[in-house]
Amino acid sequence: MSAPDPGPPGVLSAAQRKLVGFAAALLALAVTLALLVGTVAGLGWLLAFFSGVLWPLAVAGILALILRPAVDGIESRLKFHRATAVVILYGAAAIVLTVFLVIVVPPLISQVQELVRSLPDFWQRALAWTRQHLPAGVKSLDDLMDDPTVRDLGQTLAAEAQKLLGNAASSLAIAGAGLLAVLAFVTHVLLVPFYLFFLLLLRAGKGGGLPRALGFLPPGLRDDVIFLTREFVGIVVAFFRGQMLIGAMLGVLYAVGFTFVGLKFGFVLGLVLGLLNIVPYLGTLTCLVTALPIALLQAGGGWQRAGLVLMVMGLVQATEGWVITPRIMGKQTGLHPMAITVAIFFWGTALGGLPGLVLAVPLTAFLVTLWRFMRRNYLQD
Repeated sequence: MSAPDPGPPGVLSAAQRKLVGFAAALLALAVTLALLVGTVAGLGWLLAFFSGVLWPLAVAGILALILRPAVDGIESRLKFHRATAVVILYGAAAIVLTVFLVIVVPPLISQVQELVRSLPDFWQRALAWTRQHLPAGVKSLDDLMDDPTVRDLGQTLAAEAQKLLGNAASSLAIAGAGLLAVLAFVTHVLLVPFYLFFLLLLRAGKGGGLPRALGFLPPGLRDDVIFLTREFVGIVVAFFRGQMLIGAMLGVLYAVGFTFVGLKFGFVLGLVLGLLNIVPYLGTLTCLVTALPIALLQAGGGWQRAGLVLMVMGLVQATEGWVITPRIMGKQTGLHPMAITVAIFFWGTALGGLPGLVLAVPLTAFLVTLWRFMRRNYLQD
């Protein structure tokens, strides 16, 4: 019995087929990455284009998720109507805001005004300190500025800048646009409590609302979407609630510590640094580039004052890292500090600045959760 005919030889050899398969896989990977980049870029463009509409609603939504337990507690324990509970919460917030305006704002405004008046003096002190401690660098800079070409170029640029500023200052259209931008921002800020009131009137569902809204999905996929949605909401609420509490505590600690060691404008700097803590590491970096130069250049300042400021920073950071954050945040994000740093730069670029910086940690934590969920449920054999 003769052997079966193997048929005509293949068009491609085994090595060529492997090469084609590798090229196809590489092309698929490139297309997938391009789609991901395009999606993120498109999302960033949409957020930037509709930012005026979206950010008041987003802020109100996050605040509603954070404050909803308080409204639920007032409604259930005091047996009030939900709208009455929201009004009581608004009344308490108004009292706290009034106390803040009466006690904190006057010294805050006073220190800000003093800081603005002191800027020329700080500049002169900075120049004197630089000439005293870095004479070689100052001499090189003076020699550069004495060069006729550099001097002529600087004068030309200064003249063009003055002409541009003069045209801009005399342009009613630009002035009107700036006024409209300020009015639009104030309007958006005033919309936040309006949105928040109606969002707080909504009761948290018992688990039936979202499944009914996603009834068109297959049961398995619907359960996965519901799980991931609740995970994302939980991460956002835990992050912002924790960061707000941590920021308030750090602001008070910085303000008290800087005032105690005699740092000029320490009160306002401490509160601002606490507010900036909502973006990880931003408060610490801002402290290094503002508090230390002020400690060095202020009247009666110097290296000893700068050392005291560093000591306050170290104590506050140690308290935050060992006591405050573990008790408030726990292991909510589970992200390595290096991952947080990369996430801040990535989302800040992808989503166009401040929204990306603020949402970097919760978005990255959710993506990590999503990846683990997909790997456990769909990618294992």
